[in-house]
Amino acid sequence: MTGTRELVLEGITDTDQLIREMNNRFPCLKEMPCLLAVDRHIIHSNTLLREDQELALLPPYSGG
Repeated sequence: MTGTRELVLEGITDTDQLIREMNNRFPCLKEMPCLLAVDRHIIHSNTLLREDQELALLPPYSGG
């Protein structure tokens, strides 16, 4: 998708700001439906971020 396995960003305070920054750096993400996980919990609304948190973009998946 982006060719980047890990990325360190500074000055990002919430997930809305993170998504904007990621879309600016990687325009291909604008067209990709993905979920965002913060510390292994999928989030569905803007969430405040701390410096030590793990964030992950999750591509669409299915299964059961």
